[in-house]
Amino acid sequence: MVVAVGVVAALAQGRINPTDPQPTCSMCPGYHIPVSELQAYTKKAIEERLTDQQVRDIEIGKAHIGIGMVHRGKLDAPAPDSVAEHDQVSEVYHVIDGSATLVLGPDIVNRQRRPATLQTVREFNGPGNNGSDIRNGVAYQVKTGDVVVIPAGTGHWFTRIDDHIDYLMVRIDPDKVTPLKDQAASNAYLSRPAPRGQ
Repeated sequence: MVVAVGVVAALAQGRINPTDPQPTCSMCPGYHIPVSELQAYTKKAIEERLTDQQVRDIEIGKAHIGIGMVHRGKLDAPAPDSVAEHDQVSEVYHVIDGSATLVLGPDIVNRQRRPATLQTVREFNGPGNNGSDIRNGVAYQVKTGDVVVIPAGTGHWFTRIDDHIDYLMVRIDPDKVTPLKDQAASNAYLSRPAPRGQ
């Protein structure tokens, strides 16, 4: 009875309106990833010659948010068919260190479906394509501190990396195509060599 009276009083005072939008992630906790953990991913990438690693994949109600750390070494020219595109997952890069030339655009030349068995497809960024070039792509010189936004369906292609580039990646996954990954899974991953040949 007391609770009902409190709710009625709150409604009368305008503090609670049943027609107001409600949080899309009801009672979800917040998350913190310490810089030491991010640095451990970069160290692992360098020592084990890895590129892309998923740090977390978090449920945020109507979507998942993935946090990745990427380390890419020097690149004088792009590898064949190295344009990447993801059908359902958008990406935001924050460059932590280094510089590179990154080409962006939606018109991918010689589009080829990425195998569904690839770890990056299964765990990081869902289904998508590779290609050999981006028709009318725009080349950006990205450097430490820069932010890049890559909507789902947009081709992205590193054509030159001066010495190296390290970036934190936020993956926006509205269709929840990637599996969740929590801190315990991250700790377990960091504690042993990464699986190869996936």
